[in-house]
Amino acid sequence: MMIIGCDFHPRFEQISFLLEETGECGRRRLMHPAEAEQFYRSLVGVRVRVGIEATGSYGWFRRLMGELGHELVVGDASRICASNPRRQKTDKRDAEHILRLLVEDRFPAIWQPPAENEQLRQLLLHRSRLVRLRTRVTNQLDGMAKNEGLIVAGGWSRKRRQAVEVLPLSGWYGERRKDLLALLDRVEERIAPLDKAVSRAAASNAEACLLMTHPGVGPVVSLAYVLTIGNWQRFPRGKQIGSYLGLIPSEDSSGDKRRLGHISKQGNTLVRWLLVEAAGTAQRYDASWHRQYVRLSMDKHHGVAKVAIAHKLAVRLYWMLRSGQDYRQMMERGSHPSDEDLSLGVRGSHARQSECPGGRSKRPIE
Repeated sequence: MMIIGCDFHPRFEQISFLLEETGECGRRRLMHPAEAEQFYRSLVGVRVRVGIEATGSYGWFRRLMGELGHELVVGDASRICASNPRRQKTDKRDAEHILRLLVEDRFPAIWQPPAENEQLRQLLLHRSRLVRLRTRVTNQLDGMAKNEGLIVAGGWSRKRRQAVEVLPLSGWYGERRKDLLALLDRVEERIAPLDKAVSRAAASNAEACLLMTHPGVGPVVSLAYVLTIGNWQRFPRGKQIGSYLGLIPSEDSSGDKRRLGHISKQGNTLVRWLLVEAAGTAQRYDASWHRQYVRLSMDKHHGVAKVAIAHKLAVRLYWMLRSGQDYRQMMERGSHPSDEDLSLGVRGSHARQSECPGGRSKRPIE
């Protein structure tokens, strides 16, 4: 078996390798993508294990490893860096350090989403970027309306657009409005088929259908949550979900001093943003959540209140997946089901893989 420690860069990679059978070792610098692909294709028929730090721009490399049957292990970059106390940092030293961790079985591997879900993840990401672009455009049009004295309560709507269209604007001010309206039409035209694709994907996923029974959780939120969490059995307790998604406060405590800061934001940005958006609707359907939301909004800030409810929502969705119960059953039996309910729910969830529970919420958040 060949073990390879790889310090991966967008244009090249520095590797250190070891052949376990013979003890032969070496190092190479491979340019991307041609030289690297030629090297790894030459190892077909040999068991290969490649370790890299978590990074970006390696999608093609992951597909290549899967095609050739090589094992690719991705490690936690911060823990890899912390395990190397030396003050001298070079590409060669980094590759040798990764190789040493692999050989000594100390490599901090992290979970990787299944490759077959990559298309759905790109669908959600693409739609999210277009929705945010649409929001930026409507905010500009709304600002132009306020500048002309047109102040109407509520968000962007068809009536609001009609009012903006009839404003007496001339010159480049009018040209700006014209271009923004044309851009808005184009973006909405592209978002519509993406919404349909997300709805179809969520309807075909039993776990996403289960989560959609919760008020405020629609196809986008449920599908993004399921794809990001993956197998819920990776998390022994619900409190670990909040940490995984970056919804818990950062902490710098020592001795008798406890210092809590802003949320850590160490997790999937898209899912965290979607949960915060969904929290505003979810708190309306739960009396205890609504009381906490109002109290935090008055004592601190409505943003703090939304994040607190988003944390609760993330944990509740985890328990729904773990127990196999929909929203109505969860509310009847409590937020933390008994061991008997969990065992029944797990068996029920396997039997429900081909069906989609009804009772989808009336106001899904996107």
